[in-house]
Amino acid sequence: MLHPQSAALAAAADGPGPGDEGFDLAAARRAMSGDAPPPVPGDAVALVADVDADGVRCRLYRPREGAPVLVHVHGGGWVVGDLESHDAVCRSLAARSGCAVLAVDYRLAPEHPWPAALEDVEAAVAWLRREGRAHGVDPGRLALTGDSAGGGLVAALALRARDAGGPTYALQVLVYPVLDARRGGASYAQEGNGALRPAEMAWYWDAYAPPGVDRARPDVSPSAAADLAGLPPALVLSAEHDVLRDEAEDYAARLALAGVPVAATRWLGTAHGFFRRPATMDAASAAVDQVAAAVRRALGA
Repeated sequence: MLHPQSAALAAAADGPGPGDEGFDLAAARRAMSGDAPPPVPGDAVALVADVDADGVRCRLYRPREGAPVLVHVHGGGWVVGDLESHDAVCRSLAARSGCAVLAVDYRLAPEHPWPAALEDVEAAVAWLRREGRAHGVDPGRLALTGDSAGGGLVAALALRARDAGGPTYALQVLVYPVLDARRGGASYAQEGNGALRPAEMAWYWDAYAPPGVDRARPDVSPSAAADLAGLPPALVLSAEHDVLRDEAEDYAARLALAGVPVAATRWLGTAHGFFRRPATMDAASAAVDQVAAAVRRALGA
């Protein structure tokens, strides 16, 4: 059963959505940015600054000098979302974890399909590892978090880093992540009338991974990875009333079976998109607390 706050969130999603006649992508982008949730008044951060990470626009939230860093990758189906749409949750994560947060404003589909977004996140991380100390943070201690499509990008980034034998991450936090291009699982049938509908998810996948892109690649569809061993420890959050619920929870179970330290939480009564609203949704504020505590432990903040 939907919590009243989540029911209001789902109701606000009424109207033409992706794949519907009359859907206006430019208007959807303006709306998500312009109607960004307000920050939590008590979650002040000492320094907030936009930075250029080798051509990728990012925003750095630094609660103190020398803090370890959480790289945040925003959701929005790879086609909407930006630094403004997720500003509130990034401020809360920085304030509550004691860690700096680097939010990445990656290129959006369909103008920039896979691998543009993933390459931008990789470039931002590479810049952070090289230039972080000059910006008052400790790039030797890094974690990753992402919601929805951003969670899928985080999972793909972790897989790529493992397979390349490159620097690893202390933690990957996947918040109702998009992981499986097959769009299966009972949740697609059970929760198809919620804040995120199956037809919308199909449209997002077509925008991000159009014909010519192999959706069976693990760095496109992380659930396609045959082996999850050796990945960073993970915290996976799912929303009870979300078409993506089952793929998130299945991925968490596979991580555990592969020997990866993992914790998974299903947030009861919630719908897709709740996490970025800590000022207005009780579950969001509590979920941010959970993520902040996990990041603080992982990074020794």
